[in-house]
Amino acid sequence: MSNLALGTARDPGAATAALGTLCQGLPTLIEILATAGTDFDLRTLRAVRVLRPLKLVSGIPSLQVVLKSIMKAMVPLLQIGLLLFFAIVMFAIIGLEFYMGKFHKTCFSNETGEEVGDFPCGEEPPARQCESGTTCREYWQGPNYGITNFDNILFAVLTVFQCITMEGWTDILYNTNDAAGNTWNWLYFIPLIIIGSFFMLNLVLGVLSGEFAKERERVENRRAFLKLRRQQQIERELNGYLEWIFKAEEVMLAEEDKNAEEKSPLDVLKRAAIKKSKNDLIHAEEGEDHFTDICSVGSPFARASLKSGKNESSSYFRRKEKMFRFFIRRMVKAQSFYWVVLCVVALNTLCVAMVHYDQPEKLTTALYFAEFVFLGLFLTEMSLKMYGLGPRNYFHSSFNCFDFGVIVGSIFEVIWAAVKPGTSFGISVLRALRLLRIFKVTKYWNSLRNLVVSLLNSMKSIISLLFLLFLFIVVFALLGMQLFGGQFNFQDETPTTNFDTFPAAILTVFQILTGEDWNAVMYHGIESQGGVHSGMFSSIYFIVLTLFGNSAPKDTLLNVFLAIAVDNLANAQELTKDEEEMEEATNQKLALQKAKEVAEVSPMSAANISIAA
Repeated sequence: MSNLALGTARDPGAATAALGTLCQGLPTLIEILATAGTDFDLRTLRAVRVLRPLKLVSGIPSLQVVLKSIMKAMVPLLQIGLLLFFAIVMFAIIGLEFYMGKFHKTCFSNETGEEVGDFPCGEEPPARQCESGTTCREYWQGPNYGITNFDNILFAVLTVFQCITMEGWTDILYNTNDAAGNTWNWLYFIPLIIIGSFFMLNLVLGVLSGEFAKERERVENRRAFLKLRRQQQIERELNGYLEWIFKAEEVMLAEEDKNAEEKSPLDVLKRAAIKKSKNDLIHAEEGEDHFTDICSVGSPFARASLKSGKNESSSYFRRKEKMFRFFIRRMVKAQSFYWVVLCVVALNTLCVAMVHYDQPEKLTTALYFAEFVFLGLFLTEMSLKMYGLGPRNYFHSSFNCFDFGVIVGSIFEVIWAAVKPGTSFGISVLRALRLLRIFKVTKYWNSLRNLVVSLLNSMKSIISLLFLLFLFIVVFALLGMQLFGGQFNFQDETPTTNFDTFPAAILTVFQILTGEDWNAVMYHGIESQGGVHSGMFSSIYFIVLTLFGNSAPKDTLLNVFLAIAVDNLANAQELTKDEEEMEEATNQKLALQKAKEVAEVSPMSAANISIAA
């Protein structure tokens, strides 16, 4: 521990590595303690061993940025947590004053003495009145196995916490209306939701966004410094290359001058004599053409002339074929061809979406033949692209590879349907994914292209965030299996949300993370451990999972994702602004260069251009 502390103090960047070491050593220590004796039941904490992959943080920069942002945000998050806890305690004390013992009265039958309803009631209006033949009296356990009440500070804190998560808070409001009337209860619950949920929990977004922006700014500053240093190095190398080019030009100019001086009049006369002899030879051949004997066809000179004629004809066809290929290439690369293909894909998607149950026979026949028409159009498009671009360039694009796979699969599906009617693999539905081609329009839209590029650049951070979330889910799923595995088997029913198997535990934890009906899972967990008398300690698991889970993915981890997205959107706007400034600077340079060229021809014209500008 001392070595770990000293290493962290000497190198602030070693904090993440220290965290990985701690995550690896702590589970091992807990496992030793759990297997050493029977007095301590620490086996449930062995699931913390799955935190060992956090050692990868030191090798993944994007994961390092996200985790460091969350770690640095712990102090302000703790302050917000304390503020939220005091708010919960305050509202819990107010609930004790107004609703203590109100949820234990319900309607009992006068004849049998059994409970008639599962709702609170009151003896006097405006509380809920019982029907004739029944009496509102005690003692009823209360709603939700007696867990939802304000009998003491612990139950009140748990009930207020459930209301802050906004899951099932309306049921609690309706229970208070039944027990005490609906006149003034809204004065308690509406401020509770506004202050506790809308305000307190959303403070997490501001804290995490600020910490992530600081960490991202630090990384960006270092990246900018490295970029500046690299740019300076490139400028130094460029200056050296320019000096070398200037010297090479001087040497080449000197050699050209030397070669011009070495040229003699004799060389000029020699070239003139060779040219005159060639002209005489051509005239002599033209005069002797009609004296050519037919026997000379077999001579080597005649065969050479015939071969050259064939080569000329083949080169003519090759030239025409190449020109035709160039034409096809320009056509498939044209923007109009792209939009035509996209419209065909949209029509094909519309035809696939028109299929419905009990459709008319005419529509089925029309869609059947339309399938062949669209398949032929897509096959023609693929053939044109493959011919114009060439197979290598065609398969270089991921969109083209996807198109090729879909078309080949569609052809196979058509053949299979012809062999075995009534069977289908559903490959034609994949053609709707061709609408992803619309993203290719970013090539013509600079701001949208920068936005897409910035969001794609943030995928590393988002994947790192999802990795942390996955670890969180696995840890709590294993803990849930240790605590509640095989315990959700009640007499009335066995709920589908349970911890009996690992897949079911993963799904249950994920449901709690989404905040959907997490309180019902908590009620089942408390009831499985003995109810309100001996199972209330089980609520700590669900409170921690909801606090760091529902608050983590919903208000913490997903808020980090939101911070990443907002930060990258800002980067996209800055990138678009930089490109506009660079384009404006380039236009100004071109205008100045044009003015200089005109100035060399006519100073008066240059003056006119400058005045017009």
